[in-house]
Amino acid sequence: MSEHAVQSLPLEHSAADVITLFDGLFAEAENTRLVKGEQEPIYIPASADCDYHQIVFAHGFFSSALHEIAHWCIAGKERRQQLDYGYWYAPDGRDQQQQYQFEQVEVKPQALEWILSKACQKSFRISADNLNGVDTDDEPFKSAVYQQAVRYCEQGLPLRAKLLVATLANFYQTAIPETAHFQFVELG
Repeated sequence: MSEHAVQSLPLEHSAADVITLFDGLFAEAENTRLVKGEQEPIYIPASADCDYHQIVFAHGFFSSALHEIAHWCIAGKERRQQLDYGYWYAPDGRDQQQQYQFEQVEVKPQALEWILSKACQKSFRISADNLNGVDTDDEPFKSAVYQQAVRYCEQGLPLRAKLLVATLANFYQTAIPETAHFQFVELG
């Protein structure tokens, strides 16, 4: 290799970096912190036990952090006062109707997670999160996530999401994701 050749190193994606960036933006302003969890993810509003809101992501996984942040960015003020935003959730093993309900709730968070992932230059994998449930046609869900990501790019992100995308893009030295950055085929 010549002395002028630059070796491209893989980009590191550390959950600790996301925690630092998120908390720098929102720990004080929104009384909310991103917390590395050891179990399943959960949102815990401030209470007598803890005086700040906690976005707990699963097992320290980078992608889980982005996904749980996406839920928080979308949740309104009242939802952010409720455990897990007050959403219904049936675990893996859902029947067809439960899976349809799950997918309806997951379109916006997964579209936003995809945008956050692009800002980090991190691959994104759509998740139907139902490995032990009935097989369903996931094309409508993928299409809805794609269309929502494009809509967010064209019509704008929620304010907290917009701040975080800009912060992540700056940290990872990427462009702010735009419509042209998203291709349906990426969703597999």
